[in-house]
Amino acid sequence: MFRSTVSRQAAKALSQSSRPAPFAAPLRCSASNTSFRPLSYTIPRSKGGKKDPGDSEVEGRFARTDESVVIEYPNDADMPRTPIVQGRGGMHFKRTLAQFSLENKVSLVTGGARGLGLVMSQALVASGSDLAIVDLNREEAEEQAQKLVEQFKKENPGLEQMPNVTAHYADVANPDSVNTAIAEVISKHGRIDHLVTSAGFTENFDAISYPYDRMQKLWGVNVDGTYLFAIGVAKHLMERKAPGSMVLIGSMSGAIVNVPQPQAPYNAAKAAVRHLAASLAVEWAAHDIRVNCISPGYMLTALTRKILDERPDLRDKWTSLIPVGKMGTPEDLMGAVTFLLSDASKYITGADLRVDGGYTLT
Repeated sequence: MFRSTVSRQAAKALSQSSRPAPFAAPLRCSASNTSFRPLSYTIPRSKGGKKDPGDSEVEGRFARTDESVVIEYPNDADMPRTPIVQGRGGMHFKRTLAQFSLENKVSLVTGGARGLGLVMSQALVASGSDLAIVDLNREEAEEQAQKLVEQFKKENPGLEQMPNVTAHYADVANPDSVNTAIAEVISKHGRIDHLVTSAGFTENFDAISYPYDRMQKLWGVNVDGTYLFAIGVAKHLMERKAPGSMVLIGSMSGAIVNVPQPQAPYNAAKAAVRHLAASLAVEWAAHDIRVNCISPGYMLTALTRKILDERPDLRDKWTSLIPVGKMGTPEDLMGAVTFLLSDASKYITGADLRVDGGYTLT
């Protein structure tokens, strides 16, 4: 007969009774009143002043969030203005694939009056697309729409046909406002072919201290706004039985945890955007609607520059974690968004293109 497990453990313990500490103290078996060593144990760290090889003076310090870092998204009146990108100063005659062209297309960009949204809007106009800028600040959107056309005209002297760039208001977290904006864009342009959901913002509070109403607003803009515009434009495309392409703007924060600033709700919101893009890509593939995601890293927008001027320690910390050794600029997204909207990526859907200087690789 085979001995019971308890008996075998007891025999093994007795045969090893001469084994020296530092192993775990023996347990008593109530059934046989015999001492035996547990199946698993951990050798305690050395004492008496000796350091364990894994110990460090900065143990985990650079991989943690710092609750003292608090950055609140500024009021609209305090937001720094975003300048129009200076282009080539002339027409573009270099040969490139025709599939990158957005000629005869209409693109809608949410959050297009400033920051990343404005620069990506300019990329689409330069690539031949007509454009509808949708923003919470309609006055600024109208001003930027005019500047985009002026810059295009300056860079393409002698070109008779100018892009049609319009400005529209929307509270992206409000379904009625979103539907009204989409209907207005269609009435002005006749249709929508492409969508870029750039409306979004981040704040830095530790999770426990984050005001709940502000967290709801953050999720409303970043997640609800993305979802509402995506399904609204998808309905329009399906009614037309027309192909289309969407780029949802996520963040590398949807795949990693930023340090040292705490921003758990934002990270989770951008993770939602990334997976929403993948899910919608599968759901709408049969309708010839492609949905992809761009996840930017640290980008030197006008707002980011303002924050880092006040917190140079953050700039140094962020840069030290980027393999290419520098932060990105909004212009680094121009090629990425044009590629994913155009026929150059017609067999790509559900992808997450990280434009982060390699941050998420280390």
